[in-house]
Amino acid sequence: MGQLPDHLTPEIWLAQFLGSTEAQRGGVVKRQIKDVERLVGRDAFLAETDRRGFQVVQNGRHYVVFCNLMPVRRVRALESP
Repeated sequence: MGQLPDHLTPEIWLAQFLGSTEAQRGGVVKRQIKDVERLVGRDAFLAETDRRGFQVVQNGRHYVVFCNLMPVRRVRALESP
């Protein structure tokens, strides 16, 4: 894990992330993987989101967190006949 600013701990970062308006509303939040790994660590991040029952997907350079307990379904357009 990289160097954190003096005012920011992994616990504070997680609290700010999970306490954001969007997360509190049960919305969807994304964060860059490199920031998660640098600021809090992948395992701690995934453990905390899992503890809350949230689902996390990785797409490209981002983690996308669904901050609710609803199922996540991948949808696709129907193929033309």
